[in-house]
Amino acid sequence: MLTSFSAYPAASVMASLLFLIVVIMMLYGVRHFLFTMNRLTGEQRHPYIDISVARWPMITVFIAAHNEEKVVAGCMAALLNTDYPQDRLKIIPVNDRSSDATRSIIDNFARRYPTRICPFHRTEGKAGKSAALKDALQFASGDIAIIFDADYVPGRGLLKQLVAPFFDPEVGAVMGRVVPINSGANLLTRLLDLERSAGYQVDQQARMNMNLLPQYGGTVGGVRLSAVQAVGGWHDDTLAEDTDITFRLMFNGWKTIYTNRSECYEEVPEDWKVRIKQVSRWAKGHNQVMTRYWWQFLTSKYLTLGQRVDGMLLLFVFVIPLIMLVGWGLALGLYFLNAGSLLSQLIPVFALMVYGTLGNFAAFFEIVVAVLIDGNRKRLRLLPFNMLGFLVSLFAISGAVWSLMLDRIFKREMVWDKTIRYRSHVSAPISVSVGSPAVTHKAAE
Repeated sequence: MLTSFSAYPAASVMASLLFLIVVIMMLYGVRHFLFTMNRLTGEQRHPYIDISVARWPMITVFIAAHNEEKVVAGCMAALLNTDYPQDRLKIIPVNDRSSDATRSIIDNFARRYPTRICPFHRTEGKAGKSAALKDALQFASGDIAIIFDADYVPGRGLLKQLVAPFFDPEVGAVMGRVVPINSGANLLTRLLDLERSAGYQVDQQARMNMNLLPQYGGTVGGVRLSAVQAVGGWHDDTLAEDTDITFRLMFNGWKTIYTNRSECYEEVPEDWKVRIKQVSRWAKGHNQVMTRYWWQFLTSKYLTLGQRVDGMLLLFVFVIPLIMLVGWGLALGLYFLNAGSLLSQLIPVFALMVYGTLGNFAAFFEIVVAVLIDGNRKRLRLLPFNMLGFLVSLFAISGAVWSLMLDRIFKREMVWDKTIRYRSHVSAPISVSVGSPAVTHKAAE
C-alpha cells in the first residue's frame, strides 16, 4: 500500500527534494554521455592546427610565479628554445612577492638573455595570481598575451599552435591541453592523470566539436588583450580569473578555442592536503563567477541555446557535489523513515536504477574513453581507485561551497592557497641564441 503525501508532510518534502536532485544529476549524466559519444563517433574539429607558416604577430608570454624556485627555470628554459620568431616574442616572468630564490633565478636568466627576458618583480600589492597578472599585463607588447604557470614546460612549437587561432578576429581566448609531467610519482598523481585526460581529451574537445563552450583554463593558453579590455578588463577580485574571463568573453560575443593537440606539461599535486586546497580554491573561484554572471550569461544575445545550456551546467558544476551529498542524506532519511514508497510515486523504479548506475558515475565513462583514445589501456586498472579521488573532491568542494557562503555572510577576504611544487629547480639556463632588444620592467622596490 502506497503512503499518502498528506499523511507525512516532512517525508513528502524530503522525497520531492530528492526527486529534484535526481533530475539534476540525470541532466549532468546525459551531458557526460553526449560528450563521450561525440568524442568517440563525432567529427573532430581542429580548425587552426594546420597553420604553420604565417606572419606571426607580436606576443608577450607571462610566467606566473610565487615561490617557484623549484620549477621556474624549467619553464623559462623551454620558452627560450621555442621556434616562435624571436623578434616577435617578449617573455615576462611575473615574480609575485616571492620569498625564496625565485627572484635570483629569474634575474640570472635575465642577465644571460637581456634582450629576450624582461622580469616583472612585484614586491607589494594584493595577493594572488589574478592581481599579479593584472599589474603585469600593462607591460605587454602586442595584442596577444600567452600565460603559463611556472611549473609548466611548453614544447618547442607550442606558441605557434596557441597563437594561430587568433588570426580569426572573433577569437578572444585560446586553451591548450594540460598533461601531467609527474604522473608516475604516486597513486594521487596517477589518478589526477586520469582526471586530466577526461577533462581535456573528452570534455573540452567535445565542447569544441559541438560548438559549445570550451573553457580557457588560465594556463597553456592566451587572451586577446583588446578583447579583455572590451569586456571590462582583467579582474583581480576572484580566485578563478580564467573562468571569469571565459564567461565575460563568451556572453559578449567573443569565441574561446580549445586546441587538443597543443600539449603542455604541468606538475600535479603529490600530496592529498595540497590537492584538497587546490580543489577548494577552484570551487570558491568558480562559484564566485557563477553568482556574478549567471543571469548575464543566460540572457546574452550572442549565444545559441546549446551554448547557454552548456554554460549554465558548467557554471553550476562546483555546486553539484554539495547537492549530491544532500541527496544522499535525503535518501538515508527516507529509508529510516520507512517512506521509500513516497519516492516511488514520483520516480519509477527503473529510472532510479538508471540514476544509480549511470547518473552518479557518468564522469567515469569519460575517463575510460579518454584513456582508450590516448592508447594507455593499462591505466584502466586504476579506475576503481578513482572513487577515492571522487570522494575526496566531493567533500572538499562541498566544504568550499559552505566556506564561501560564510565568507559572504561575514565579509571575509578569501586567501589564495599556493600549490606546492616538488621538482628540483634548474640552476642555470640552457644555451640559446640571442634575439632582439627588449626592456626590463620592475615594480617599485
